[in-house]
Amino acid sequence: MKPHVHFREIEGRSPGYYALLGLLGLLVGAGLVSALYMEIEGHWVTGMNNRIVWGTPHVFAVFLIVAASGALNVASIASVFGRLQYKPLAPLSGLLAIALLVGGLAVLVLDLGRPDRLIVAMTHYNFKSIFAWNIFLYTGFMAIVAAYLWTMMDRMGRPYSKPVGLLAFVWRLILTTGTGSIFGWLVARQAYDAAIMAPMFIVFSFAYGLAIFLLVLLAAYGWTGRPLGEGLLRRLKNLLGIFVAASLYFVTVYHLTNLYAAEHTGVERFILLEGGIYTALFWLGQVVAGYLLPMAIVFSPLGRSRGWIATAAGLVVLGGLAQMYVTIIGGQAYPLILFPGKEVSSSFFDGVVADYAPSLPEVLLGVGGIAIALLAVAVAVRVLRFLPEDLRDELVEAQAAAGGGDGSGTAGGERSGGAAPEAAAAPGSAG
Repeated sequence: MKPHVHFREIEGRSPGYYALLGLLGLLVGAGLVSALYMEIEGHWVTGMNNRIVWGTPHVFAVFLIVAASGALNVASIASVFGRLQYKPLAPLSGLLAIALLVGGLAVLVLDLGRPDRLIVAMTHYNFKSIFAWNIFLYTGFMAIVAAYLWTMMDRMGRPYSKPVGLLAFVWRLILTTGTGSIFGWLVARQAYDAAIMAPMFIVFSFAYGLAIFLLVLLAAYGWTGRPLGEGLLRRLKNLLGIFVAASLYFVTVYHLTNLYAAEHTGVERFILLEGGIYTALFWLGQVVAGYLLPMAIVFSPLGRSRGWIATAAGLVVLGGLAQMYVTIIGGQAYPLILFPGKEVSSSFFDGVVADYAPSLPEVLLGVGGIAIALLAVAVAVRVLRFLPEDLRDELVEAQAAAGGGDGSGTAGGERSGGAAPEAAAAPGSAG
């Protein structure tokens, strides 16, 4: 009989599980209250103004949307590229992708100032705007990934797993290209207006999504006591290091290109040398914490420790938030160049760097988006079979060698006489 990796819900009866739900629910509530407060009082209670129109909530929203695309990478590696060792992780990968996108869009909608006008954006389209395109890209992504999950979790859908997986892979590349193009096609800002931002955001998504996936995977298996193989974890952390290195490469090329072009010299000096908080976040947050330290961890003996792997993934997440802050807010703070080569003066702060300080409601709304995503995952693994009972290396490798199994070990969770006796976790171990 072929070996199978069996899936099962977590029990979700421990005090720790209920405490996690309570904490995430509290953060979601704080985000909703913050959104309501900004809706009633107006955006003057935030740090935003008529020069910084995309504030901290957009930092969290764009980060979550970009990470959602990357979170699906694990499933794509299994179905599109045929690396069957990753197949048992595919359902969790799809679930996390949808959850992160929902969390990011929730922040985006609640930060509009008039969320009730979302219906206008959904019924009237200006296809010269990348934002109109993104409405189709985001909703299409959720629908395709939901279909992808069906092919993984239902016997009737299994014959369609590879073509739907390929469609999901292509769609998420288009989605992240659209998100990067929001900035790459915005010619009015000196920090944007670069075609490289579209592929650069794709690489960012690989790193951010895999970092969050690793954190969720380590937490889920650590808290439930389910076996997680070192070999599988080693592959994932090495892949994270490669994606982080690729991100550093694209950022380096982006800034070198801007330094070469005379029109971008001013904004590069601002970001790299004279930008105050933006310069500090770039070098200490994005480069050191987001790139150099994670690579040093995963490619050194420290990477053998699960605690250090989680630390590296956490640093990638923090570095990603710093990256988005520098890109979104720092790009707006730098003054517009209305007439290149000319001196311009008026009472409207021409040539002056815009002031911005995040307010508590903005931060709580952004954190609430992350909490929405994590709460959705925590509830989903309790009610549906997204998590394998046993991910020890010998079982995963045996199923991969057998061609991934016939699917009876997928989320349907059927028992098979050929399954290893130790494949089922102890009933009391599931959080």
